[in-house]
Amino acid sequence: MDKIFDSLNDAQRQAVEQTEGPLLILAGAGSGKTKTITSRLAYLLDTVGIPASQTLTLTFTNKAAKEMRERAMGLITQNSFPPLLCTFH
Repeated sequence: MDKIFDSLNDAQRQAVEQTEGPLLILAGAGSGKTKTITSRLAYLLDTVGIPASQTLTLTFTNKAAKEMRERAMGLITQNSFPPLLCTFH
């Protein structure tokens, strides 16, 4: 679990540990949105035990979706099919 929380600030850690319902991350460029979202996904799958099939992670661009997918797969240890990370359009 240390791998998930490495270099998160308090606000990011709070977002990662929020497990009830959906979560919307709104912040400026370079603020750590991608790190927070991918860390939360890893936390939900590996620590909370939510199956990847019950998650959906959306972003605006294909480039961001690819980056999030790569980062998430580097954090997730659960051996299941990969979570759905894609754009919303």
